[in-house]
Amino acid sequence: MLKFALAGNPNCGKTTLFNGLTGSTAHVGNWPGVTVDKREGVYKKCEEPIAVVDLPGIYSLSPYTQEEVIARNYILDEKPDCVINIIDATNLERNLYLTTQIMEIDVPVVLALNMMDAVEKRGDKIDSKELEKRLGLPVVKISALKGEGLDKLMSVAYEASKVERKGRTVLDETALKHLVSDLTIALSGQGVENPVFHAVKLAELDDLEVLMHKDTVSMVDAFKKSNLDETFGDDFEALVADGRYKYITKYFSPTLKRKNKEKFVVTPSDKADKVLTHKIWGLPIFLVILFAIFHLTFSENLFFLGGLLPEGYVTLEGTVFEGVFGEGGINSPGVSLMNLMGLLTDTISGLVSGWLSSAAPWVSGLICDGILGGIFAVLGFLPQILVLFLFFSILEDSGYMARIAFILDRALRKFGLSGRAFLPMIMGFGCSVPAMINTRTLADEKEKLATIRVIPFFSCGAKLPILTAVAGVIVSKGNLTAGYADVITYSMYLVGILTALISVILMRKTTQRGETPPFIMELPAYHAPQFKNLMVLLWEKAKHFVQKAFTIILASTIVVWVASHFSFTWQYLDEEQMSQSILAGLSGLIQPLFTPLGFGSQLSTHGWVFALAAITGLIAKENVVATLGSLAVGLSFSGIDGLFISTQISTPALLAFIAFNMTTIPCFAAVSAAKGEMPDKKKFKWTLVFWIATSFIVSSSIYLIGTWWWTTFIYVAVFVLACLLIKVVNKRREKEA
Repeated sequence: MLKFALAGNPNCGKTTLFNGLTGSTAHVGNWPGVTVDKREGVYKKCEEPIAVVDLPGIYSLSPYTQEEVIARNYILDEKPDCVINIIDATNLERNLYLTTQIMEIDVPVVLALNMMDAVEKRGDKIDSKELEKRLGLPVVKISALKGEGLDKLMSVAYEASKVERKGRTVLDETALKHLVSDLTIALSGQGVENPVFHAVKLAELDDLEVLMHKDTVSMVDAFKKSNLDETFGDDFEALVADGRYKYITKYFSPTLKRKNKEKFVVTPSDKADKVLTHKIWGLPIFLVILFAIFHLTFSENLFFLGGLLPEGYVTLEGTVFEGVFGEGGINSPGVSLMNLMGLLTDTISGLVSGWLSSAAPWVSGLICDGILGGIFAVLGFLPQILVLFLFFSILEDSGYMARIAFILDRALRKFGLSGRAFLPMIMGFGCSVPAMINTRTLADEKEKLATIRVIPFFSCGAKLPILTAVAGVIVSKGNLTAGYADVITYSMYLVGILTALISVILMRKTTQRGETPPFIMELPAYHAPQFKNLMVLLWEKAKHFVQKAFTIILASTIVVWVASHFSFTWQYLDEEQMSQSILAGLSGLIQPLFTPLGFGSQLSTHGWVFALAAITGLIAKENVVATLGSLAVGLSFSGIDGLFISTQISTPALLAFIAFNMTTIPCFAAVSAAKGEMPDKKKFKWTLVFWIATSFIVSSSIYLIGTWWWTTFIYVAVFVLACLLIKVVNKRREKEA
């Protein structure tokens, strides 16, 4: 099977193009030897299937970041049949810098001029035929967002892959022309593949090339002694970069004809940024947008219309869908979909229970209470997870999330935290594993370590059922007005974000002190996300969640049911005897540990379920709700809320339970990812201690302050004293240095 690689700058539309070409065939793995995500898919509309590999977004092929090394090594070592270089046509000159480097490799290359719809909308024109002639490469105009020109692009790339191509450089008009030529000849004589590319990199004294060609690097040293440039001296890397940009300006830029000849044009994105990235209002606007997302996902009183509806209002009263879309208020899309899922799972459970009515009690109990009760408790929240993920995907694909990193960089730089570190933190809303992997873009090791440690505090989709379930219990337990569930969930997300920011700031001021690295980032133009791509992402999320439900969670619920329905002598126990079960005995041993958090020894008969759920959540966070759901059915409660209320747990303790599961050791997969990013075993062990300590401090604070409000003054005093102590110690260190 032919293999095509997609290469381009960040935010050039590469991922949108990849999704448009591969659709449901896309899958994620790891690059050989590293744990960075590798996306592959299959394009099926050519004469033969073509494997499409999505390379990480890069600005150059210099080995400054892990992404650049991966992209460089893949093209050089894996030898794809064609490289499709995606160009953001709205920033033609800057994007062509990478093109001039890829051109130097002996591989067929096709240029995809993306976002042509945006270029034409502002009245500009690109003469693709002339650009193709000057580059010596096929050029195809496309719009990945609208799906235009994709088949033509793959057809041209397919034809190009059949023709052998030799690399060429654009540095023939620089002072390094003869050096590059001599190095190319020397490397060719040594049998080195892609000699032009390696010659240019060796002229730059690229670290990897110097190690690979120690015998040839002397030619560069000899050239330096007699050929220093007046402007750049012996900085040949800067000389090469200058040469590339001059060539681009002289030969490629004229193919772009701008309607507005002025250098700076205020675009709609610029106008939007004046508001959305405002130095004062930018952050409050983000918080309002975030609340709107949570309101549309979790609220049972959409747009707060409950007070305007007649008393006793129930949607579709008297039908099977009674109350699904509202009861006392209007349900948000997320709640309505969750209710529909609950209706479906309840129907399935009822049918299965009827079929097994004549079976042995342990058989029907295992299948209905253990397996279905646990799995359906988790799947019931899948619609809300997908709704929330959809909103976050829209923010990310539209270009707004990049602005949040910019806003927070401006706000947090004084505390030693850059906006670049916040990007993987934001990814933590989806999943902690790729978020931790993404920290490889951080050059400073101390900033990287601090970022990895706080990523789990940004609640991923797996933790969402915990927040939703407990928030629902708090509302029903406290007889609160419908609609408070979204406020509670939103507030707990903010607690996680605030905990992360305070933690990373404290680390950057103490154990992980260091210079804050510069943050340079291109803000992509705003655009509407493509519906097809969003649906593909949602499908992948749903598929991953369901796979987890029927593997890890299925196994966990079976173990939980067996251990909760059998005694240490393996005698089968009914609901009234579960306090004598293996699970109750083991959970009772660890229950006292959670007493300072409000869900320990102070609870009544079934209080051990919280300790158990927290422990099973270490395997996968979905297990928390799956365990509680299975136990609620097994103990003959109407649902998780009935189980919780029976334990007489307080509202502050329920909030502490959420906070503990949000901030403690994440799932096994995330722990494994963190370990892979921290080769130092000592740092990894301290990271585990950090997660445990933080979860106990945060959750106990919530419980104690919520129970005895005056303890707030104690916490504030301790925090202020700690900050003053850190400041004094840091000043002393600065004087000693």
